[in-house]
Amino acid sequence: MQNLHETTLWALLDRVVGTARTTRLFGALVVHATLLNARSERVSRAELAQALNMLLFEDVTRRVPMAAAYVGDAVRKTQKLVFDHGALRTVAGDNGALPRGEEAFRRLLEPLGFLCHGIYPLDRLGMTGRAYTHQDLPEHIAQFFVSELHPERFSPTFQEAVARVVGNSRDPLPLPAKAMLADLAHQGSLFFEDATQLLPNLVCCFDRQHQEPRWRDYEVLLAESKEMAWIATEGNAFNHATDRVQDVVEVADQQRKLGRPVKPEVEVSKSGRVRQTAFRATMVERLFVGDDGSLITAMVPGSFHEFITRSEEAPGRLDLRFDSGNATAIFKMTSKS
Repeated sequence: MQNLHETTLWALLDRVVGTARTTRLFGALVVHATLLNARSERVSRAELAQALNMLLFEDVTRRVPMAAAYVGDAVRKTQKLVFDHGALRTVAGDNGALPRGEEAFRRLLEPLGFLCHGIYPLDRLGMTGRAYTHQDLPEHIAQFFVSELHPERFSPTFQEAVARVVGNSRDPLPLPAKAMLADLAHQGSLFFEDATQLLPNLVCCFDRQHQEPRWRDYEVLLAESKEMAWIATEGNAFNHATDRVQDVVEVADQQRKLGRPVKPEVEVSKSGRVRQTAFRATMVERLFVGDDGSLITAMVPGSFHEFITRSEEAPGRLDLRFDSGNATAIFKMTSKS
């Protein structure tokens, strides 16, 4: 087996975030052997996708205390997690300099080797979800579940509030990063030095790209869509990261015995092959603009950590699909009620 410290993936992460964080990431997450290639002057799209996913998983662990506790338990037992997917929310409307809806992320994901392999109507939420799966290692590189909210499905007052909140969003991708993505899409790999510059730019896309919302607008959004209210404070950050486990019911029971706030139900897909549950979202303090222009703070729902069990749909092939009903129920984790 290739020495981790002599692989391109390790070298990339070590250069971008340092040895301590790289060591912790490899200690927490399963990395498929195909991604552990000898140090090269070029970084494949799969290696870059894996590096991005590892940093985004780490970001959820940093922001969600229950995720940190769960990961910490596993590391102490020398058990590694299988990162199944991360989920984020977008707005299918005018976002200023930021492309609308899932377009803001398709421009990143496709050059990295991901393709949309499923569209999931989330009609009760006024949203649509899309699953992006990696072409090279679909079962071993975490998927992205990108949802977009459709403002036109809500009231005119709501739409006006949405426009005020996200209408002046910035684009976090600088022009050199866009050029590198074009090169990656064409070549399937990047020179190592280019990859070290692009990776931090990609991570920055998974954040809030607009200013602090007005409290009055937040209340308008919350009254009609808890999901849009969440976007107002958290933006395009991962609203959850998911550990793929052998038995989600057993894991949930273990976490409840530890006194951790796990969702009471396990959601089961129509096929019966995908089962999910999650911790409740962390409450976080966020800034808002008051009526007089001053900044005020309030506690609102942040992100959470999820668990999923996937059964095989054919011998040796996991069912990597999602389920609209499961997703709608899991989204309630970011609701106060």
